[in-house]
Amino acid sequence: MRRSLRAPSTVLVALLAACSSPDRPPRLPDALPEALLVAFPPDSLRTESVAPGVHHHFLRVPEGPFAIHILEVDRTVCELGLEVGVPPGVAAGQGGFARVSAMAERHPRAVVAAVNGDFFSAAGLPVGVEAGPLGVRATGGAAALAVRNGREPWIGQASIDERGGAVAGPGWELDAGDGRDVEVIGGLPELLDLGERVGDLEVAARPSFAGARHPRSAVGFDDDRIWIVAVDGRRESHSAGMTLPELARVFEALGAREALNLDGGGSTVMVVDGRVVSRPSDPTGEREVVNALLLVTDPALCGGGPSAPGP
Repeated sequence: MRRSLRAPSTVLVALLAACSSPDRPPRLPDALPEALLVAFPPDSLRTESVAPGVHHHFLRVPEGPFAIHILEVDRTVCELGLEVGVPPGVAAGQGGFARVSAMAERHPRAVVAAVNGDFFSAAGLPVGVEAGPLGVRATGGAAALAVRNGREPWIGQASIDERGGAVAGPGWELDAGDGRDVEVIGGLPELLDLGERVGDLEVAARPSFAGARHPRSAVGFDDDRIWIVAVDGRRESHSAGMTLPELARVFEALGAREALNLDGGGSTVMVVDGRVVSRPSDPTGEREVVNALLLVTDPALCGGGPSAPGP
């Protein structure tokens, strides 16, 4: 059953000078880490409380320029979880397209926020791994985000074996028979592993993709928070987009331990509480894509197994 979310309230967060005294109090739950504000000094910053444990931050950084949307999720709030969204009406094994906003609206659980997911083929299928409400729809080995029981994230190189059972990276079973289901969504490349950048983030091999500025979508986490990021791009006076090293720097400044790049370009979009809050780069607006990463809320997630960080 869908539960209504409280109406968002907007909070203007004062920017603190980098030379402030060392006895600064701990940061508030709705304040971004100072390391991010130093790395990407904004000329404006808005923070919106979307739901218990969820904040949407928007930074406008003149150096770039960058327009950065950051969804901050408190991992101790047990009602919150990550799930894979698929196009409405698509059957198991089929390809298909839909806007992220439509996937969020039609998802069976209440969706707090969403971003676009994996890269995709012209046939409407993900190019990486997907295991979600339609079962296993794609098995290609690549970097991926796996989530066990909606609450335990893992990022790494993942594939699904021929039996459709084990996710090769963490060794989790998609359905182990113990009620702890695993969902998987692909992306590439992996940005951070145990807090360190993964190689050169494909800059040398694919400079026009990794070393040029484009709209970007990504997800990362540490022991306490999940961070979902969308960076607007291809809008000259608004936001240029980011290179993959610049995107990795965002997650480093947030303190993330693991991070994964999702599809970007015209696919990049962030939906919060049913509203498209980012500025998609396509002239026609939000692009139809093949899957989405959804932040959902459901009290049933609180009783579904361990909530400790993934391996």
